[in-house]
Amino acid sequence: PILDKHGRVVAVLAGRPRSSDWDSLVREGAERIDQAREELAFTRKQTEHCRGDFPAISVGVAYGGGRREPGNVRQSSAAALTVLTSLLAMHIFQSLSGFANCIFKAYALRTYTYYADCLGKIYSWKPELRRHFKTSVFGTCTVNFGPRTVSRRHRDGANLSFGWCAITALGNFNPNKGGHLILWDLGLVIRFPPGSTILIPSALITHSNIPVQKGETRYSFVQYSAAGLFRWVYNGFKTDAEWESTSTPGERAQREQERSRRWEDGVRMFSNWSECTP
Repeated sequence: PILDKHGRVVAVLAGRPRSSDWDSLVREGAERIDQAREELAFTRKQTEHCRGDFPAISVGVAYGGGRREPGNVRQSSAAALTVLTSLLAMHIFQSLSGFANCIFKAYALRTYTYYADCLGKIYSWKPELRRHFKTSVFGTCTVNFGPRTVSRRHRDGANLSFGWCAITALGNFNPNKGGHLILWDLGLVIRFPPGSTILIPSALITHSNIPVQKGETRYSFVQYSAAGLFRWVYNGFKTDAEWESTSTPGERAQREQERSRRWEDGVRMFSNWSECTP
């Protein structure tokens, strides 16, 4: 864990599951990403974005970016959806989903519960939404297809401000010479080997990674939830405008009070290290 000066857990270097076949699963996952990269026709939006010069595709349930309500992330074609569904059904990605959820729950239980409650309500509201990871509390995942993924310095402003995301590095590279994760606000450069997972509040901490060597490959698998999902549930399954138009003056006054303390409420969800140790 990475702690702040108050002893709160603000990030977790989760490492990797204790599995004798993990290395082979990681290699298989990277090979399948490479194969899928050749099978997919990336759109301009998927290749030209603020995070770096590499194709990235999101899958799952999201809200924002012009959507009228939460829904499945649209894919460029039915064939693309088939490729992505097949990719995420692999044992390696199902395992990564379960591993990230276990770490999230262990080190940030209140935030984890907040995520689980939100996503559970979203799926109850609209049961036909696709769920690629049955036990995940993260609504969306992104596969960065590389083949040499170098993420620029950024924050993920569309994510929940005090929320977490799980980042997994994949590929074939020497982690002593490249692929390190940089947490700029914390002054940390972190060795990040293939098959390892790190959880951070990605809307809060500026982050990037350094390049890998020529001839190497680096992909990444990121799990997160858009802030819009939480806002939709908070509004009683309405847009902000719809809620405003149907709310009473008293409800709007109460909402302003809640907004004024939202950041403090979010910070209180962070676990203290003493809560995570026996």
